[in-house]
Amino acid sequence: MGVINLAHGSIYMIGAYAGTYVAAETNSFFLGVPAALAAAAIAGVAIEFLVVRRLYKRDHLDQVLATFAIIMIANQTITLLFGRQPLFVSMPSLLDGSLEILPGLFYPVYRLAIIFVGLMVALGLYLLINKTRVGMLVRAGSTNRDMVRALGVDVRLLYTAVFGLGALLAGLAGFMAGPIMAVQVGMGEQILITTFVVVVIGGVGSIRGAFFASLLLGLVDTMLRAYLPPLLRQVMEGAEADALGAGISSMGIYLLMAIVLLIRPKGLFYANN
Repeated sequence: MGVINLAHGSIYMIGAYAGTYVAAETNSFFLGVPAALAAAAIAGVAIEFLVVRRLYKRDHLDQVLATFAIIMIANQTITLLFGRQPLFVSMPSLLDGSLEILPGLFYPVYRLAIIFVGLMVALGLYLLINKTRVGMLVRAGSTNRDMVRALGVDVRLLYTAVFGLGALLAGLAGFMAGPIMAVQVGMGEQILITTFVVVVIGGVGSIRGAFFASLLLGLVDTMLRAYLPPLLRQVMEGAEADALGAGISSMGIYLLMAIVLLIRPKGLFYANN
């Protein structure tokens, strides 16, 4: 949509809090899912209607400042409603335990469920954007809003719907992260930088780029954290190797971003949106 939205992490947090609260009150993880989706979608639509709608034609700096203000407002609102103590949601019994995916290799069922949901979301977005009339209008509107409006399309309503869909998916992600992470104030900022790195590497506006960049960054980050410290222990003391390995691993995705931008300044898939 051509908007730098720093508040997306806050919507992720809102979905996590709403879903976790409902799940805790009802003792049902699965009842938390619609609560997270609804809360995040309503928050997203409200943010778009009240703030973002006025920023589409403004400079990116205005978008950054306005959506950063939303982060501050959202954090304080959540603090007033829930306090600063983290919330926790129990792992659903249906998705508890581990599954042997290879001989001797066990992987948590819940994390497999997250992977499956992520793949389904990616497939759904691909089909929506590339194979439907709505997707065609979204792509056209991002390129030339005035022409789409001249064809009789309510561009404002279209953008509100798209923004609401993005917010809904952010809420889903936040709630699904609840059982493996603490649901707490500011949790959205913890993932915000990483998600922007994904967008930059993949290419701004490219869903395919975001998909492949997220896979690439996840693999690079995990492999560095898993294998770099043991490799460094071969040539230096254990404590020093662990400290150096952790430092390099934490910089890994940013080093990768720098390398990609040197080769493809607009991202890997920018030219093929």
